[in-house]
Amino acid sequence: MSFNYIMKLPTPEEIRAQYPLSPRLQALKKERDEEIAAIIRGESHKFLVIIGPCSADKEDSVCDYISRLARVNEKVKDKLVLVPRIYTNKPRTTGDGYKGIVHQPDPNSQKEDFLLGLIAMRKMHLRAIEESGLTPADEMLYPENWGYVEDILSYVAIGARSVEDQQHRLTVSGFDVASGMKNPTSGDFSVMLNSVYAAQQPHSFIYRGYEVSTPGNPLAHTVLRGAVSKHGNSTANYHYEDLNRLMEMYSERDLLNPACIIDSNHNNSNKQFKQQIRIVKEVMHSRKLNPDIHNLVKGVMIESYIEEGCQKVSEGIYGKSITDPCLGWEDSERLIYDIAEYE
Repeated sequence: MSFNYIMKLPTPEEIRAQYPLSPRLQALKKERDEEIAAIIRGESHKFLVIIGPCSADKEDSVCDYISRLARVNEKVKDKLVLVPRIYTNKPRTTGDGYKGIVHQPDPNSQKEDFLLGLIAMRKMHLRAIEESGLTPADEMLYPENWGYVEDILSYVAIGARSVEDQQHRLTVSGFDVASGMKNPTSGDFSVMLNSVYAAQQPHSFIYRGYEVSTPGNPLAHTVLRGAVSKHGNSTANYHYEDLNRLMEMYSERDLLNPACIIDSNHNNSNKQFKQQIRIVKEVMHSRKLNPDIHNLVKGVMIESYIEEGCQKVSEGIYGKSITDPCLGWEDSERLIYDIAEYE
């Protein structure tokens, strides 16, 4: 056999029992889940802003960032719902590089430690909620990890490289929170909408050694994050015409709660992080121009950290991304207030 079985890791139930979510925070999460769900269902006119570091690398700086976000949230909560990105797994196009805190709880060490990584992931999420009162979003890169944070997350993203995968689609059908299915790297809207349909249906399948059944997730929706052309160039898909086309394709399918989130970075910005400001404002303008687009586009995703740009892991600059470049705090705070002004 080519698999070397190193050690058996604790189950999600064991980790959750060791690091529990308090009853107070359970109640808070329930309120936040419903607030976000009401936006996706079109019952609330608030706007989602899913914002934070490209990857959650260091507990202290991530929690510092989210505490700052909480103070801004108090000023805009009548119009916006801020959801901090705490992305603890990082997809890698080639398989090389930092893969997230679950792989490397210490980014400065090349040593992988999955036991400490799972604990570090949960502890970071718990501390962030405790200190900020904001329940987070994470990308479910590995479906089998859902149980370690299922009682914490209020939003889940399925990435461009995962959205066509059967196991991801089936697993999302068992989530009870808003779940964004990104367009694949090809940019094909049909693939993305098929993923939403699959996630909204009930299924039976094998999960973590069990036969399971799921009811379907009516809160599954689309996320536009740009695409890559056949020549390897970035292609944006946040423009007015793209949103109109997505709206038409939604109307041709039997899908619940048509909704879209615009990811302002990745291939939409060609990873030019400062462009996120312009992109978000264009999206907000498109919503003002067309009531149907206003009803379809429920929020934006923004990559943001304390210091702008990115760095090599070895540089050790506090609050600066070690993966994709991010907006700095001052620009991010100003952009959030600008978004609120549109609403």
